[in-house]
Amino acid sequence: MREQVDGSARESPPVTDRVWTVPNALSMLRLVGVPIFMWLILSHHDDWAVVVLSISGVSDYLDGKIARAYNLVSSVGQLLDPLADRLYILSTLLGLAWREIIPWWLVAVLVGREVFGTALLMLVRHYGYRALPVHFIGKAATFDLLWAFPVILLAQGASILATIALPIGWAFALWGAALYWVAGIMYAVQTRNVVRAARENRLIS
Repeated sequence: MREQVDGSARESPPVTDRVWTVPNALSMLRLVGVPIFMWLILSHHDDWAVVVLSISGVSDYLDGKIARAYNLVSSVGQLLDPLADRLYILSTLLGLAWREIIPWWLVAVLVGREVFGTALLMLVRHYGYRALPVHFIGKAATFDLLWAFPVILLAQGASILATIALPIGWAFALWGAALYWVAGIMYAVQTRNVVRAARENRLIS
């Protein structure tokens, strides 16, 4: 199968309708971990919260790797994987902001990007497309954010490790936020092209 994006075609892995696959199981486990993580961070069990968040980051990498390597990319996985990413990012943002570890303006920047992305998704679905293809910048932004917050959480304390971790965590967070919006702009360009092509096809037909 080939995808047409921004005027260029490229090979994409086959998408199946299978539900019970290893990548989907990993995504489901990540979703189950969201309320557990939220309870841990609000209860100030920071060490265990970091463990849960780190496992989520590793499983996020593994499910995509396994899906592509063994042709297990599925329509269910394409929904579960980004959903788990966004729920972890949102729950982490709210938990850290509630505890005044991160500022609320960072929450606004990232939630604003989510609202923007959701609006684009609704627009392409109006024209019959399920979703926009995920590109490298978007995955890099998600990776940065998923690793930024456990590092920032580790930095809460007076140890040498905390002193070292704090600037590293904030570097990941700020780079991730910037890349997240860069990805959003790239998705907006893709959306424009999708809408333009859909309208041209309607005129031709």
